Amino acid sequence: MFDIGFTELLLVGLIALFVLGPERLPGAVRTAGLWIGRAKRSFANIKAEVEREIGADEIRRQLHNERILDLEREMKQSIMPSSPNSSAASPQSATPPPDASDLSAPATETKPVDTAPVSRPDKSPEP
Repeated sequence: MFDIGFTELLLVGLIALFVLGPERLPGAVRTAGLWIGRAKRSFANIKAEVEREIGADEIRRQLHNERILDLEREMKQSIMPSSPNSSAASPQSATPPPDASDLSAPATETKPVDTAPVSRPDKSPEP
């Protein structure tokens, strides 16, 4: 990252030994190591969070695109007329088969009831 070689590290260590002395140098190295470790962990956490956000944005974008494609398909299906083969299907094929409990009862067909008032032009209203 910084392209520091062994000779540069040795030079920094000798200068630190002369400036800090042999008594305080181990504590200073330990403190520097702790700070460097914290910085690395912080950068790693930030990097992981950014990658998660980028991944979440990517997933949101894909879901949005899929929704748009689904809406487009629905629009095409609603605009396109139904094929002649689908209208020729028999009405019995659309009904589900009866359950085993329904086999004992006779099948009855119900007809819709017309509730509109009936007007008869041949009869006059009674007074």
